[in-house]
Amino acid sequence: MTADMSELRSLVAEELSLPVDRQVMAMAAAVAAKHGEASRAVLFYGSCLRQKRLEGLMLDFYLIVSDYRSAYPKRWLAVANALIPPNVFYFEHDGLAAKYAILSEADFHRLNGPETSNVSVWARFAQPSRLVWIADEQARERAVDAVSRAAPTLLAAAGPLGAEAPLDLWRRAFALTYSAELRAERTGRAASVVDLEPQRYDRFTGPALAAAKAVRPAGTWTWRRIEGKGLSVLRLAKASFTFSGGADYIAWKINRHAGTKIELKPWQRRHPLLAALSLLPRLLRSGAVR
Repeated sequence: MTADMSELRSLVAEELSLPVDRQVMAMAAAVAAKHGEASRAVLFYGSCLRQKRLEGLMLDFYLIVSDYRSAYPKRWLAVANALIPPNVFYFEHDGLAAKYAILSEADFHRLNGPETSNVSVWARFAQPSRLVWIADEQARERAVDAVSRAAPTLLAAAGPLGAEAPLDLWRRAFALTYSAELRAERTGRAASVVDLEPQRYDRFTGPALAAAKAVRPAGTWTWRRIEGKGLSVLRLAKASFTFSGGADYIAWKINRHAGTKIELKPWQRRHPLLAALSLLPRLLRSGAVR
């Protein structure tokens, strides 16, 4: 490991170990328990972490497992997770609601790195996250290693710093990743991610940029947008089978971020896949997702 990567890894390890609300810890443990001995680590990320509140929001977790076959009682779920990672599930615990995505340790490492052109994982874990449950110390080390790959991949894909301020580089990088997925957030959301914690991004800039010099990201932004939006549709379709209340969640998320007032019809709740497909053209036309 280079000195640059070692410094970045230390920052990531420190950030992942920061404390969170005990309710988050309890929910993470419950998520891990649901998948038994396959569970290796649980990471907490997203709007609840950024806003430091839980009520009225849906918590976001990634559950990292040893392998997909061991994580599920049904083989088709393991196959779906391997073919189009991750699988996403709805979960309730102690009065709070969450969604959690499942990745194997191998996929989590790969999808945080430059060998994958899909932005979904490395864009999220270049942002702050917390390691809120681990099976053992080896699981901790592997999670830290994987997350440490995300920021250099993001910055290398964004291109050189040039004359812009370091925080503007992060804003530009996240704006590019938001353009490579179907997103319900308003314009400017990518910048607000940085603006909530500017000191954090200042600390990460030097080590992440230094580590990014050795990174050669796969794909171009044109390809990342084509691949990312295509995968977003496939994941949405897959989630209609795995995500209880998926259609209501999709409508809730779009209404919250885009300021729309979508109300689902009874048939859309009964057939979430058809609901997702029926909503998509309208959402694209309105700009609610991009």
